[in-house]
Amino acid sequence: MKTRPYQTVLFLGDGMADEPIAELGGRTPLQAAQKPNMDVIARNGRSGTMLTLPDGFPTSSDVANMSVLGCDLAREFCGRGPLEAASKGITLGANDIAFRMNIVTVDADGILRDFSGGHIAQHDADEAVALLNAKLGTDTIRFYPGVSYRNLLILSGAEFSADVASDKPDDNHGNPVAGHLPRATTPAGEHTAAVLRDLTARAADLLAGREANGIWLWSGGKAGAIHDICQRYTIRAAVISAVDVINGLGACMGMDVINVPGATGYIDTNYEGKADAVLKALRDGYDFVFAHVEAIDEVSHAQDLNLKIKTIEDFDRRLVGRVMRHAGEGVAYAVLPDHPVPIATGKHTRTPVPVAVWQPLPATPDAVQTFDEEAAQHGSLGLLKGSDLMDLLCGVHQSCNIRDGIQPRRPA
Repeated sequence: MKTRPYQTVLFLGDGMADEPIAELGGRTPLQAAQKPNMDVIARNGRSGTMLTLPDGFPTSSDVANMSVLGCDLAREFCGRGPLEAASKGITLGANDIAFRMNIVTVDADGILRDFSGGHIAQHDADEAVALLNAKLGTDTIRFYPGVSYRNLLILSGAEFSADVASDKPDDNHGNPVAGHLPRATTPAGEHTAAVLRDLTARAADLLAGREANGIWLWSGGKAGAIHDICQRYTIRAAVISAVDVINGLGACMGMDVINVPGATGYIDTNYEGKADAVLKALRDGYDFVFAHVEAIDEVSHAQDLNLKIKTIEDFDRRLVGRVMRHAGEGVAYAVLPDHPVPIATGKHTRTPVPVAVWQPLPATPDAVQTFDEEAAQHGSLGLLKGSDLMDLLCGVHQSCNIRDGIQPRRPA
């Protein structure tokens, strides 16, 4: 495999972008936070914005991260379920449909109160999934544990269809669950939608009395055809994340998945462990390392302003700064969110996100001095779309090689 002229680390703070907040004097959390290391990337490099959630696709993290990594959404979007199955090393057959399953909290009136089930502890989530399998599982219906509230349902059989629409749970806090149940988009999907609604109702009975007392089934799909990022750019690439959807996406794109002990997908995640994993990947010769942090997204959905600022600062100091201090010369850096999650609403928006890129090859820095939503609009990169960012970071060396079906690598 061809050696790149330099190595690249892409830092992604999930949900980091926001909107001006009166409480912050009209600044965003990114503008208010102490983030000297991200500012250094912007000051020494070039900035711009990137459209990651184009019209016509869900405002979800799978779409946004596929955009960041240069996927052709019209051809490659398959839903979150298959990506999370890939992360677990589950190879989906032609008649398998994978759905993301949140374990959630629903009040006595049927209103969704917490899409994360109170950030259910891992052992409680595993116990709940085991109970669902024991009572509801069959040869064609199987539940799989994931990380905390993020779990998986796989339906197997020709009688099932992916022609089902579902809503994002994190967009529906305070709304009645009954108004957002899975529904068929074609006659072929009627049976599958009915099965999903039945499982939702029966799960509520099984989990009654617990804080995390329900399930939310969404973003289902079949195995798709996603390009191999390593073949496209002639690189060796790795992904470091706590959450299945990102690890699964990376695996489907030919990236090696590096697991980090203590990476939780929440504010207690092992930032230093992730940073050290990035540094080891660089020493091991990886050309491209994708370092993803989920915690900022979680607190943004919770509309916790102070915690959002703190997680941005943790991301900057404990991950970005630690890597930049120890990586040595000749490493390129890029930083961006995958999508905004404004504190005002706690929901994803389609607003383009800020991006900053600092590469060691001769390139004149632009005038941008800080990494934030407003400053990035004045950067020399302009508005990036599609594969623009990955082409900038890795260069195009050969045409995309589309594979038939998702055939992920096993996590390292």
